[in-house]
Amino acid sequence: MKVVIYSRVSTNIQDFTRQTEELKEYSEKMRFDVFGVFEEKVSGGKKNEERPELMKMIDFVKSNEIDKVLCWELSRLGRNTIEVLQTINLLNENKISLFIKNYNIETLDDKGEVNPMSQFMIQILTSVSEMERTTIRQRIKSGYDSYRKRGGKVGRKDGYRKDSEELLQEHKDVVKLLKQGLSVRKTMKLTDKSSGTVQKMKRLIEM
Repeated sequence: MKVVIYSRVSTNIQDFTRQTEELKEYSEKMRFDVFGVFEEKVSGGKKNEERPELMKMIDFVKSNEIDKVLCWELSRLGRNTIEVLQTINLLNENKISLFIKNYNIETLDDKGEVNPMSQFMIQILTSVSEMERTTIRQRIKSGYDSYRKRGGKVGRKDGYRKDSEELLQEHKDVVKLLKQGLSVRKTMKLTDKSSGTVQKMKRLIEM
């Protein structure tokens, strides 16, 4: 079985090593032959054509008779439902299966046919993920607007600021659970952290 690995993180302070290493371990366990590893640091808001490694990966699998693409989670493949599905459909057309590690989902069956249930689940998961990101942005904007109208100033006090890297390190227990695909509510319960903290960490790792 010829496979490639695709890993993506959103910012320079994040590291795709964990994604790649776990997918390599999975490949070894399944006795797959890894023919390529494509890694990049690019914002989740970028269009697919603005993701150079994703584009290189797609060209590579089409021209090298690759059987399967391994990816950690769906959000790595596109900024919204449409772009994720476009990538999946392109792979399907070339009889290349996509394996999503955190949900243990595969797009094609052993005969190379589209798995209808996986396709359905993927559509739901990507739509929900996109809706959650939109809702969070709307709530934040609404909260800021309301606070400003009452005369408040958004931002930390002068002389005090924690950068994103410090925050991610400080709340690495939250980051770990979110990257495993747990919901905000479940993460709050397991870490005993506030909704605001968990939501903030979620935004940082999805930027």
